Order: sequence, then C-alpha cells, then structure tokens
Amino acid sequence: MKSFYFLSGLPRSGSTLLSCILDQNPNIHAEGNSGVCQLMWDTQASAMNNQQLKANRRFFTGIDIVKSIPEIYYKDVTKYIVVDKCRSWTLPDNMRLIESYITTTPKVIVTIRKCSEVIASYIEIMQANGHSDDMEKMMLTPMTEPLMRSYDGVMFAKKYNEGQFLFVDYDNLVDNTKETILKIYTHCGWDSYEHDFDNIVNNHPEDDEFYSLIGMHDVHSKIVRKDMDIQLSNETLDICAKLDEEMYGDL
Repeated sequence: MKSFYFLSGLPRSGSTLLSCILDQNPNIHAEGNSGVCQLMWDTQASAMNNQQLKANRRFFTGIDIVKSIPEIYYKDVTKYIVVDKCRSWTLPDNMRLIESYITTTPKVIVTIRKCSEVIASYIEIMQANGHSDDMEKMMLTPMTEPLMRSYDGVMFAKKYNEGQFLFVDYDNLVDNTKETILKIYTHCGWDSYEHDFDNIVNNHPEDDEFYSLIGMHDVHSKIVRKDMDIQLSNETLDICAKLDEEMYGDL
C-alpha cells in the first residue's frame, strides 16, 4: 500500500519545481497535476445517486470504489510515497474526500506566492503563447480559476490548520531551498534525503499544448529567479496587497 501526501496552493507558486525536487528521492513519486481529486469527486457523486446501489443495498460498494481510485491511478508507480498535486485539495469538500477515503491524518503542502507575482507570471506565459485576454481583471474575479478559487482554498487551510497544512512560500523555496525542503520532510515525517539542487529534472512533464500554454510547467536544471517585465495597474496592485496581507498574516 502506498502512503499519500498532498500538494496544493496557488498557481505559479513553485509547485512544479517542488515536485521535481521531491521526485529525486527514490522513495517519493511526485508528478504534475493529478486527476485523483476530480475522479473521486465525480465517482462519489455518482455512487451517492446510484439507484441500483441503493436498491441492492450496495452503498458500501460505492464507497470502496471511491477509496480505490488513488491506488488505481498510481498503479504503475513503484515508489511507496506519493505526493498528489491538485490546487483544489485545500477546498473544504475536497479535504473531506481525503479524510473520508484516503487518510484521517492528512499532510498537505500548500505553496503560496504574492498575488501580484502570480498574476504577472500568468500574464507573461499567456502573452508568450499569443493570448490577449484581459487576465488581470479575470484573475481577480471571485471564485474563479486559476487564482481566486485556489486562494479560497489557501485561506480555508490557514483558518482551520491543526497541523495538517504546511505553507511554503515561493521566495523561501527559491532562496532557501534546502531549509524549505527540510521543513517539508519534517512536516510529512519522511526519512531525510540529500537532494541535488543543481541538477533538477522534470521526470513527469505535462503536455502544455493541452492547456495551450507552452512552457507553463518548464523547470530549470538549477534554481533561478526569473525577472518579469509585466506592469500591473495600481488597482490590481492594491487588491493584491490586501489579499497578501490576509494570506501571509500570522503565517
């Protein structure tokens, strides 16, 4: 049986880099965005409304099917520790999925970053791919992806953290990588491992053509901080400053 851990948080906050680093460990499998959360959600909804299961008193069969999804999804993975990545894990209904079907003592790594930097990074990758949508306003629309729904999940995790969530700031991941990785290992209770931060490889690259965002999940072999030449409006910067204050306060 595999042990499951979870990676969530904001977009453009270093989760791909973190996954690539963790995946260096021969005992840890950490890949790109996972379909486990959505599969479990959809299957649970189907099982709860399935008349045949109810008529034949097979309700617990539906529960067993939902429970089996993580193991089936990673059936070809030989490593016994799996870090499943999904920005939606921190939302309350999805945390209940974890606690009901996977583990009652979840450990969740939550990557965060200043919201203005998230928006600027996203706009930069959009422009590089020829998209001209007004992402600056769209990304601050309440309850939407890619930013605000994830932000809501981060705020839920912050409010109800009883030790299951570890918040990893992008700046710390980039500037203090070794110390940050050590905190993650301590949080998850993993045996120590010496990572190589000068030879980072993405062993599980995502098909960014699917998102029409080539380069979205590119990772450099060495950790570097990339300068962004994106100018955001004063209105956006003011909103982001308030969001950051709420998110980073008391962390």
